[in-house]
Amino acid sequence: MDPVIALLSDLVAANSVNPSLVPGAPGEAAAGEVARAAMASIGLEVTVEEVLPGRSNVVGVLDGRESGPEILLCGHLDTVGVEGMNAPFTPRIADGRLYGRGSQDMKGGIAAMIGAAAALAPNWKRGRLIVACVIDEEFESAGAEALVKSWTADAAIVTEPTDMQVAVAHKGFAWLEITVHGRAAHGSRPAEGRDAIMAMGRVLHLLDHRDKSLQSRPPSGLQGVASLHASIITGGRELSVYPDKCVLQMERRTVSGEEGEMPLMEVRAMLAALKSVLPDFEADARLVTSRPPYALDPSHALPQTLVGALNRRQMPSAPVGMSFWTDAAVLAEAGIPSVLFGPGGAGLHSIEEYVNVNDVLVCRDVLAETVLTMVGA
Repeated sequence: MDPVIALLSDLVAANSVNPSLVPGAPGEAAAGEVARAAMASIGLEVTVEEVLPGRSNVVGVLDGRESGPEILLCGHLDTVGVEGMNAPFTPRIADGRLYGRGSQDMKGGIAAMIGAAAALAPNWKRGRLIVACVIDEEFESAGAEALVKSWTADAAIVTEPTDMQVAVAHKGFAWLEITVHGRAAHGSRPAEGRDAIMAMGRVLHLLDHRDKSLQSRPPSGLQGVASLHASIITGGRELSVYPDKCVLQMERRTVSGEEGEMPLMEVRAMLAALKSVLPDFEADARLVTSRPPYALDPSHALPQTLVGALNRRQMPSAPVGMSFWTDAAVLAEAGIPSVLFGPGGAGLHSIEEYVNVNDVLVCRDVLAETVLTMVGA
């Protein structure tokens, strides 16, 4: 077995479900130790930097004798939960695929970037290579936020699963919570009650109309179109009681120009419009968290170097955009031009996840070639 695939198997076998998503989950420590040991064994100088209690970024560094560009390879150690999966932490290879939770999202990318560092380490002479395995991307990206406070680079490759495409853009997102207030009353006394769930139906109608409007717009460059959806709704007490509160948690996917509190202002304008025609309507909204969209000029040297490496392997490529959000946006906000490039597979966040084994190996080789070109070695 190729050492990179052996490393990937060890990473998948390490339960790193994010405890912020699944209370009681162990977090990234076990997978971080696998990554730390692998990087130390190939000669990288490794630091373990605690970000949250018991949850640490693992960063390996190759420093050359000559000064030169600093290149960052970055991937996240955490995964989503495993409910409904059969043996999620038992890596299994079949038909050229390696199965298991996190195999594609994104331990395949982590194995590839550590493998690239292993290929480069024996003859590393110029510049700096930083290999960062971070925590918490699946929740609030605390790992990437901490990383950019301590480290910088001239360019970064985030090895998210892109099906071997070079991605220079992706959407952002905002999570919002809308609360509609009613008045509790006995179900037999409609004059005394105000149904918060019925009122939320009017909000949902406006949101549905807004979503259709957003998705009918021309794409925003490689980011695609904005959208929104209702995620979780709760309300009511008993069958014979008018509900005094209904809470909707929703997600708004954003494109450039929709950063910051813009999604919140959009929702508040909808609520104000309802209030203007329904005097008894009462509701409020808050922004839970948000992350910005990201875009890099496709002509930048980094994506062009990756594209060239793929073309030389008879894998024709051109810069694309991804629909999902990544830590590349955090790195970019810190001034580090970033792209996404990683292996293909299927089953992100689903009950059967796999990564293509050959993609991991090719990804390793393309990363190594790209880093060498970028540092001018």
